[in-house]
Amino acid sequence: MKTRFVPVILTAAITSLITLFVAGKFFNHNIEPAEVTRQANQMPVNYANYSGNVTASTPPADFQPAAEASVQAVVHVKTKTKAKEVVFKRQSFWGDFYEKGFMPPQMGAGSGVVVSPEGYIVTNNHVVADADIVTVTFNDRFTTDAKLVATDPSTDLAVLKIEEKNLPYMEFGNSDDVNLGQWVLAVGYPLTLDATVTAGIISAKGRSLGINRRQSTAPVEAFLQTDAAVNPGNSGGALVNTDGQLIGINSAIASPTGSYAGYSYAIPSNIVKKVVDDLIQYGAVQRGFLGISYIDKKLVSEEKLSQLGLDRNDGIYVASTLDDGAAKKAGINQGDIITEINGVPVNTAPQLQEQLARYKPGDNISITYSRNGNVKRTTAQLTNIDGTTQVVKETESGRFMGASFKTVSNDEKRQYGINGGIKVTDVGKGLLSEQTSMKNGFIITKVNDRDVTGVQELQSLIAANNYKVRLAGVYPGKNGMYYYGIKPMGEMNTNER
Repeated sequence: MKTRFVPVILTAAITSLITLFVAGKFFNHNIEPAEVTRQANQMPVNYANYSGNVTASTPPADFQPAAEASVQAVVHVKTKTKAKEVVFKRQSFWGDFYEKGFMPPQMGAGSGVVVSPEGYIVTNNHVVADADIVTVTFNDRFTTDAKLVATDPSTDLAVLKIEEKNLPYMEFGNSDDVNLGQWVLAVGYPLTLDATVTAGIISAKGRSLGINRRQSTAPVEAFLQTDAAVNPGNSGGALVNTDGQLIGINSAIASPTGSYAGYSYAIPSNIVKKVVDDLIQYGAVQRGFLGISYIDKKLVSEEKLSQLGLDRNDGIYVASTLDDGAAKKAGINQGDIITEINGVPVNTAPQLQEQLARYKPGDNISITYSRNGNVKRTTAQLTNIDGTTQVVKETESGRFMGASFKTVSNDEKRQYGINGGIKVTDVGKGLLSEQTSMKNGFIITKVNDRDVTGVQELQSLIAANNYKVRLAGVYPGKNGMYYYGIKPMGEMNTNER
């Protein structure tokens, strides 16, 4: 019996071995291609800290430290203008005439930034212009009166002072280091709200809107443009980088409705710091002038650009030079094209204004320019508006509308029997000489029936009324009051700088 089962057992064993051998061959040839196909169709997966050949994105900036520090140094500025009589210009068949009217008390509001622990605050000129009473309120609701130190309508800046010490303040940043796409914060008091922080990026640099022409005959505009939300009430507030540094003072918005529409503008901090320092130290901005008239590319036709060669060249075309001006003395002539100031490219009028606004009379600047295709360099010493390098104090004298003015002295007040006024020392060539018959020596005592006692006050009142005013005053030695009306001039294609 055992002999009969041996062949059966051997046959079964051989069959099993053959089956295992064939099965092994089968799975080896079918599983491996399937695994390769699955791996080929799968997305690559790496750990989060993979440091291979990939481009890592920058994480979002943390705004919390900058925001919390900024709101402590940004204040709510509130203004009040007392009720007063005003003079309105009317038109009739017989010509223009003036009549008196009554303006009720006016309230206004904006923002400001504390820039020193001693209580100096910077805001916009248009926030405090013509105000009789100014108060500031901090984020913790502390409220106090503020004194107007001085204003600069050309840049739309003003400095206030409060009698407090050891205040939280904001440090100035370098606006030259600001880059397109950089994160920024806008801090202020919009729409009567408490301190509000919004975020955005720098959209453009060196923007000019022409808005400061409403306040000054020599506007300076080189705005930082941002899409951080800014609304009425934000004016005078802070534009801050993520380090909590002040890089601009919010000043304007571009909007068809009057509210935020995606475009807001701030005065660069490098201009702000220079203006603030001058206003605190001298009471007036010590502005350096190059003594040229230049052509703004935005205000001329393509044919004119082609004729002057500006369609093929970068830079500022010099339309004319003053005989005793800094540019003329440095060898710059009409037709030259200025391309750099101290190594910084200037291709537009705002860029030129921004660079010159940083310097004062007596400062030497390096100028790179092109003449007939040849690059040249020279050094010019900037002057003040009168062509000298002396300090101009706003409490003593000033120059605008083409004329020179001087605050009357106490002796003159007693001699002429007046409480105060501003003497016209040189009518010059400009708005006054073109629109009035005013003579040298005229003393302005009122603007639209409001008493004026200082040159800065005179300029602020004229600017606040958009250069549509009636000037009243006296001529020493003559009886009676004299009146002169002025109105704004049309836009010009060339600008003096």
